Amino acid sequence: MRTLLWRGSLAGALVCGIGLLPWLAHTDPALTVLKARAQDRDPDPEVLADIRSQLGLDDGPSVLLGRWLGGLARGDAGRSWMSGADVGPVVLQALGASLLLMAVALFFAGCTAAAVCGRTLRRGGRDRPGGTGSAMLATLPEFLTASVLATVIGVQLGWLPALGWYGPQYTVLPALALGLPAGAVLGRLLDDQLPGAFAEPWVRAATARGLPARTIARQAVRRCLPGLLPNTALFVVGMTGGAVAVEQIFDIPGLGRTTLQAALAQDLPVLQAGTLALVLLAALAAGAARLGVRRLTGPALRDGALPALHRPAVPARRTTPLVLAAVLLAVLGAGLPRDPLAVDTRARLRRPGLTHPFGTDALGRDLLARVAHGALDTLLLALAISAATLLAGLLLGLLPRLSGPLADTVNAVPPVLAALIVTAVAGGGPVTPALAVAAVAWAPLATHTSALLRQERAALHLTATRALGAGRWYLLRRELLPAVVPAVTRHALLRLPGTALALASLGFLGLGAQPPSPEWGHLLAENQPYAERAPWTVLAPAAVLAVLGALAVTTAALRRRRPRRQGLH
Repeated sequence: MRTLLWRGSLAGALVCGIGLLPWLAHTDPALTVLKARAQDRDPDPEVLADIRSQLGLDDGPSVLLGRWLGGLARGDAGRSWMSGADVGPVVLQALGASLLLMAVALFFAGCTAAAVCGRTLRRGGRDRPGGTGSAMLATLPEFLTASVLATVIGVQLGWLPALGWYGPQYTVLPALALGLPAGAVLGRLLDDQLPGAFAEPWVRAATARGLPARTIARQAVRRCLPGLLPNTALFVVGMTGGAVAVEQIFDIPGLGRTTLQAALAQDLPVLQAGTLALVLLAALAAGAARLGVRRLTGPALRDGALPALHRPAVPARRTTPLVLAAVLLAVLGAGLPRDPLAVDTRARLRRPGLTHPFGTDALGRDLLARVAHGALDTLLLALAISAATLLAGLLLGLLPRLSGPLADTVNAVPPVLAALIVTAVAGGGPVTPALAVAAVAWAPLATHTSALLRQERAALHLTATRALGAGRWYLLRRELLPAVVPAVTRHALLRLPGTALALASLGFLGLGAQPPSPEWGHLLAENQPYAERAPWTVLAPAAVLAVLGALAVTTAALRRRRPRRQGLH
């Protein structure tokens, strides 16, 4: 009951905060609505007064919010300030499109995760950890993947439709754009636990009885799922409300796009209803994940009868991170002496060559210089944010009753809306992008920490240690944290490139650095329209971003050792 009250309080605070967003940001909602309705119309005082009268803005934010909540209790979500249409059917229709897209994307994510873990499953956990290819795939931004799929498969090859939302075939390309990176992340998290599952005593017993390797592999996956399901629930909500870029590229009338348009136009009834739908979806997904964990583990969590999955894995190849680091340093060393802002209109969209190894962009600027200087502008701050969110995720993960509903609520907020809320509360400035990214980046790490702790607390060795008289702090310091911190740290490193990209992309909201700053998010977005004519303009920064992701994951695996085969440790 306390958890339900806490979750309800968080949802109410979020919806009420969104209802006060224009007044927190000190903007005139009537002026914003007028610009959204007709951009070329002058803000005449009489016109603004008429809009305020129509929308009831003169009554104040508290009266407006109370009126909306009262109508919501009667099943009336109000009318859109933009179109005048009933909000309920609009939001439900957008939610239906997003749920269909999410379901197909989850299918592709599952296939991708299976491919990532395939080698570990075939070899029974007795293999060096991979991660280079899957880390590169996990770091690809969704809007870039969507643009490449739409251009190559949809336009050039004509295999699938690249625009619109008129039938099942229209879901394939956008679902691939969402499912491939998500599946790579989930596959890496699963692959991180599989060696420990294959090292448990039941595997030796099953092998001695002659059970097929496929059956053993399937049970090993089932054994690892309780630690993965909570993060899968976060991906479900993220694919529904956070797929703004993909929905924009493929012209999909989904909930993320509808919420973004409402946020930019300050159409509060639509924005509040859309956010409330996402919060309810987050609660349902989290509840389904908890039921799935109970279903998979049974009474073992209560009785402390699970073997520990905490097993150091097979040592990683040391040459891989060295090669990747050398590539990244070579890019920085070759690009930093060049001028990233020098414009040469005679060299527009020039192919890569000796003079410009990465080619040039639409203004003739050297892409190698812009990628290298963008790394300095982005990476240091991204590293600091990743370290802070890792610490916050670990600390909050120790308090699952507090952090669980909080993480679900935070994850339900689309990234664009989170940035707008942070801007309204903290104001603009160089610190605002870091606050906006950090405000949501801790949630998956805290969820991962809580899931791993739940499994580890039910381990046999912990039950035995507790029976010998070990106290709570001893167990936390000597048993629980050593079992959880390495896996969560690798998870944080896997998300480092995404943090860097999210940090840079907030510049398009009027936050942080602005063009012509050579941040990586700007490079990818400003060159996206030229992807078909000059593919190197997006492939070069995307390749460096992928190298960074692979370097982060392979570096995190350097100190892992071969798993031991005894039951307790």
